Amino acid sequence: MASKLISAKEAVSHIKEGMTVLVGGFGIPGTPVHLVYALHDAGTKGLTLVKNDANEKDLGVGKLIASGQIDSLISSHIGLNSEAVAKMNSGEIKVDLYPQGILAEKLRTAGAGLIAFISDIGIDTPIADSREKITVNGVKGMIETALYGDVALVHAAVADIYGNCRFTGSAYNFNPVMAMAGRRVIVEAEEIVQPGGIHHDDIHLQSAFVDHVVKIPENAPDYGVLKHHAR
Repeated sequence: MASKLISAKEAVSHIKEGMTVLVGGFGIPGTPVHLVYALHDAGTKGLTLVKNDANEKDLGVGKLIASGQIDSLISSHIGLNSEAVAKMNSGEIKVDLYPQGILAEKLRTAGAGLIAFISDIGIDTPIADSREKITVNGVKGMIETALYGDVALVHAAVADIYGNCRFTGSAYNFNPVMAMAGRRVIVEAEEIVQPGGIHHDDIHLQSAFVDHVVKIPENAPDYGVLKHHAR
C-alpha cells in the first residue's frame, strides 16, 4: 500500500462547487479545523454542509458560513452560531434540522450502503408533513433516506500513513459515521504513525474508508482548542 499523506491544500482541491461536504465533530472537539480552514482559504462556494452543529461564529465551520461558501446546512442545532441563525432567518442559507439521533442514523445508513430506514420519531409533529409514511406491524413510521456526501472531512487523534485512525473523547461521536458516508474521505490527524503504530484493537476507522491523510501542523489556527482532547 502507498502512503496517503498529502497537504491540506491538495486535499481540499478535491472539493468542487456544489458538492455536499460532511464534517465531523461534536461542537469544536473533533472538528477537522485545519481542513475546514484550508477549504475556507480555497474559497470554494455553493456547498452543502452536513455537520452535527454549526460551531460558533468565526470558529470552525463558522468561517465557511460567514464567508458565504455554504448554500445549504444540514444539522442538529445551530444555536451557538448567531450568524448561522441570522442567515437562516434571512433566507441566505437553507437549513434542514434533524434530531441528533436521526442525523447520525441517516449517515450510518449511508455507510451501510442502504437506501433508507424507518423511524417514528416526530410522527405526530410537523416534521412528518414532508415525509413519506409507512405502517409496519401496526406502528406508523416515516421513511428517512440515507445521507451521503461527496467528501467527508474527519479529525483523528492518531492516523497511520495508510489511513487507519484512532479517535478520542467526543471526536468519536460523528467522525466515524461521516467517514463511512463520504465518497471521498480526508482525515486530518494530530499524530501520524507508521503502519502498526496503532494497536489493532484501537483502530476506530479502517484505512479502507480513507482516501487522504493530512498532518495538522503544531502552529495550526485553533489547534490549541483541540490539543487537550488528544491521547
